[in-house]
Amino acid sequence: MAFTTTMLAWSVIEFGELMPFDELRNAATAVRWASDYLLKTIAYPNRLFIQVGDPIRDHNCWERPEDMDTLRTVYSVSSEKPGSDVAGETAAALSAASMALRQIDAGYADRLLEGAFKAFEFADTYRGAYSDDPELKAGGCPFYCDFDGYQDELLWGAAWLRRASQNDSFLNYIQNNGKTLGADDNINEFGWDNKHAGLNILVSKEFLEGKVFSLQSYKESADSFMCTLVPESSSPHIQYTPGGLIYKPGGSNMQHVTSIAFLLLTYANYLSRTSQYVNCGSIAISPASLRAQAKKQVDYILGDNPSKMSYMVGYGDKFPQRIHHRGSSLPSIANHSEFIACKEGTIYFNSSNPNPNPLIGAIVGGPGEDDIYEDDRADFRKSEPTTYINAPLVGVLAYFAANPNL
Repeated sequence: MAFTTTMLAWSVIEFGELMPFDELRNAATAVRWASDYLLKTIAYPNRLFIQVGDPIRDHNCWERPEDMDTLRTVYSVSSEKPGSDVAGETAAALSAASMALRQIDAGYADRLLEGAFKAFEFADTYRGAYSDDPELKAGGCPFYCDFDGYQDELLWGAAWLRRASQNDSFLNYIQNNGKTLGADDNINEFGWDNKHAGLNILVSKEFLEGKVFSLQSYKESADSFMCTLVPESSSPHIQYTPGGLIYKPGGSNMQHVTSIAFLLLTYANYLSRTSQYVNCGSIAISPASLRAQAKKQVDYILGDNPSKMSYMVGYGDKFPQRIHHRGSSLPSIANHSEFIACKEGTIYFNSSNPNPNPLIGAIVGGPGEDDIYEDDRADFRKSEPTTYINAPLVGVLAYFAANPNL
């Protein structure tokens, strides 16, 4: 949820001026809803509440949120059980939200920034990953294990605090801790668990626009990642499906597609403003090439693919009908007022009927590496929507909606 908030806020920061007023207001309202929650998670000193609900018991039920009666087990990280990863991302989220909302409510933005300072100080003082604690591991794994360590989130949180506050102490933190926290590890990943590629794009902005030459390595790493995405480059390339969709084996694939499309567009903007290019060895890649690559991914999501299927619910003539989502697949309270207990919803889970409550705008995990999508509710890797799939696409869609001729 913290990563979702960061990405939705970043969408507003980079592309909010391109959004119609009503849609900008909707985006800001969603950011505030999330940041209100995140402020509550840091309300106690040296403690951060990270999850409510036992994931094993919750996943064991197929029931409406209104009917949920599973235990509301609360998990938290603390000075004794550190979670620098989730605290660092919370600091990033509150920092980004403070920027997204500052023009609307400066007082609230100040509160968010104060909260970000607090979350970051906690993350940095008590270092460790939440998955290293047996009790927290039992609550977070196998659903949201930290596979990639906490070091990237410390740099990510510091980078967002630097951008939101312009405080030199965070620039110094990045300069002094970059190497020991893995900034030189050229990892071409970006998502809720791994911030490396996003970190490099974010920090490159200050190198490009602020001429902070000590940050040049971040530009080089950002370029290296971009070179794996564009066809003109001779670098080893990221995997694509035959139909042209970015593909990373493992969990929900579309999270990679939307977050990488966001980075392509955002980096293109940073480069354009400073008349720079991507250095791919013997060739220079233009910002226009990055935008074209982002557009191919968005067009694929919205229906320009071998199946001629939109992967956004409600968009186009053909879209997923049986998404892996409890509220969407179970009858609404209006149509079925009686209580539906934990296992009583199984018949709806197993049903081949379309979901009765379409979750308009939700983007699912998407097709496999062969471009095939079966529209099977049980195949959660392909049919489950997530907040962190949608959040980065808000900015991307705002850009292309405002630039229809690209």
